[in-house]
Amino acid sequence: MAPWPQPDALQIQPPETAVWIAPPHPFDLHEVYLNFRSPRWQWDGGSKVILWITADSRYKLWVNGRFQNRGPARSWPHAQKMDVLDITDQLIVGENMLAVQVYQPGYSHFSAVHRAAAGLLAWVLVDDEVVLVTNGRWHAERDLSFASDVPRISIYGSGVERRDMNKVMAWETAVFDDSHWSPARVVAEANGSIWSGLQKRITPHLVERTPILALPLRRGGNWLPLPLRERAGVRVESWLFDLGRAHTCQGWAEVKNASGGEQLAITYAEKTAVGELVIADPTTYCRMRPTDFFTLRPGEQTIEPFNMRGGRFVLFQLIGADENVELTPHVRIAEYPLVVTKPLHMGDDLLDGIVALCDNTLHACLQDTFVDCVWRESSQWLGDALPQALGLSAMGDDLRPLQTILFDTAQGIYSDGILPSVAPAEVHAYTIPRYSAMWVELLALYWQQSGDAALVQQLWPTLKRVLAALLALQNEDGLLVHPPGLRFYIDWSATAQSDPHLVFNLHVVLALQIAAELANEFEPEMATIWQAAAGKLQEKCREGFWGNGRFHDDLAHTTHSQLGAAMALLTSTATPAEADVLLDAIIARSMNARDEHENEEMVLASPFMHHYIFEGLGKYGRIPAILDIIKLRWGRWVKQGYPTTWENWNVDFPDGSQCHAFSAHPRYHLAKIFNK
Repeated sequence: MAPWPQPDALQIQPPETAVWIAPPHPFDLHEVYLNFRSPRWQWDGGSKVILWITADSRYKLWVNGRFQNRGPARSWPHAQKMDVLDITDQLIVGENMLAVQVYQPGYSHFSAVHRAAAGLLAWVLVDDEVVLVTNGRWHAERDLSFASDVPRISIYGSGVERRDMNKVMAWETAVFDDSHWSPARVVAEANGSIWSGLQKRITPHLVERTPILALPLRRGGNWLPLPLRERAGVRVESWLFDLGRAHTCQGWAEVKNASGGEQLAITYAEKTAVGELVIADPTTYCRMRPTDFFTLRPGEQTIEPFNMRGGRFVLFQLIGADENVELTPHVRIAEYPLVVTKPLHMGDDLLDGIVALCDNTLHACLQDTFVDCVWRESSQWLGDALPQALGLSAMGDDLRPLQTILFDTAQGIYSDGILPSVAPAEVHAYTIPRYSAMWVELLALYWQQSGDAALVQQLWPTLKRVLAALLALQNEDGLLVHPPGLRFYIDWSATAQSDPHLVFNLHVVLALQIAAELANEFEPEMATIWQAAAGKLQEKCREGFWGNGRFHDDLAHTTHSQLGAAMALLTSTATPAEADVLLDAIIARSMNARDEHENEEMVLASPFMHHYIFEGLGKYGRIPAILDIIKLRWGRWVKQGYPTTWENWNVDFPDGSQCHAFSAHPRYHLAKIFNK
């Protein structure tokens, strides 16, 4: 059995002869693109053909020169996910071949873990007989058309693309002669020490399409990414397209009559301000530079980037070209094949608009799993996944992204039992202990939605480790504090920023209470233990944080927040006699349209943490207040014409997101109210 939990039904036993391969040079893996071509193999035309394939870290696949797929789903190297593709329709009777391009950044980021190696693993089955495997008979070569000295697109992602079209060859076509290429080097056995735990991906592949673009918002214009601002006097022609909402997308273009040496820049953006496109500034915190550059060769060519990007706006800029150069821009969109089986219509124009707002956001932020936003990060955050999973449950019965976040985080558990907050990733400085408590909520949600006892039992040891790790964070006074090096995060709000914090402590109480309910089904003796631990922590919270008729966020009683009060209500740490005053205060703060905090007032929760505000209000029957708050605070975005939910009430900072999935939870709360 693998040391990390894996979905039992998805585990893979590879053919004995299949191995991981790479080009001859094993080092210098910084921002490299690796091209592979298979030996030719025969097909009689009468059998079903299945390809199993994965790579570290991403691949594009061509079958007989025709683009087929991109992958794999993000995964830990010790729980490597594979794609299973039916390629029968792409084959011809007689000889067939595969071409694969693999991108390796050479470092870990927010959706990949680097193991100082790059590789490709694949095999082909014809009627369950192995006819092709990755081995030394494949040919491999580095693609030198991509520059390796490129910056990262942000602190979250991998590198931008800078490509010289003069160095591009049609190597992926069936007729290309690869006899001058080197034989592939064997890197590792299929289930070896570098990559192991092979398993099928849980979620489906995204569906790609290239819609007909509406006329550009504007040609010309002076929206220049930072690298172009120094090119004074150079002719720049621009095309800006609005996709209507944020999408996982990729700009590409057809070019005619190029002289050679011109540049095409493709930039992705998410918002405008005062009628102008907001171009990310790489000197700010997130280091955003979402622009890919392509140097043109003479004549006709098609510009095809490797990586999918994200955003609502796509800006094409042709630099240094004369009037004879013809550019035809296109945008490829990739969407999760979401089936909405639980539509929600309430007969109220504003509420129906809010449902559409949330539906748009939740769909936009589905890739191979839940992601926070598609423009700035495309990261799978553990905490963000809770409102996403709840929203998705209100739209249909697709539990695959929920299964994915449960396993991806469990497979990355730290030695002390705390879960990674971003997975799969090595983002230790962003590990938020409170998000481990939210994993407990996700597991309970999965059990409630699926009744899948086998999966819950498989993850039960993880649940016990997580709760033990959280309880081990108690200080000498019996309150929980953040350990050194881990991220102190409570909310994007004006709440106190010191340990011990009421919200963190009560969130662990909530997790213990939820786990105790699960334990009644799976391990009754643990229910008593967890209930007792929750009770002790509640007592400590009342001793330290309660005073003057309110729950304070810190022991110095510097702030009191909606979120702290909601957690006290949800966990029944607040007494019945205290409930109405707390509820009234929570409602009054949300119904005050002012977002800015003023001293001494209750701290307004972010859109994200309003999930717990609504849970607390719902527990005490304050349903009309939930509707009023949703209409006021989410309705403002509908009235202003925005298609998706923002990450906070104000996103005026340069990289603030206007399409953030954790703010789309009203879809769940409205369905809960109106479907009763």
